[in-house]
Amino acid sequence: MKKNVGTIDRAIRIIIAIIAAYFAYSGTFGEGWINYVLYAVAAIMLVVAFVGSCPLYCAFGMNTCKTKE
Repeated sequence: MKKNVGTIDRAIRIIIAIIAAYFAYSGTFGEGWINYVLYAVAAIMLVVAFVGSCPLYCAFGMNTCKTKE
């Protein structure tokens, strides 16, 4: 897979993942399906941040990664 997620984008995704996991774990929004959604968001954000490739960016032709030409 071609990398299309830049360094700042990765850091933001990791921060969002930590916040989503914290809210899910602490039960801030109560018990139920929202916690599962928050865990899923956290997992997806972490995977994309560590892999460096976002499928939605590919679909829309976006790229935040600086490429060497």
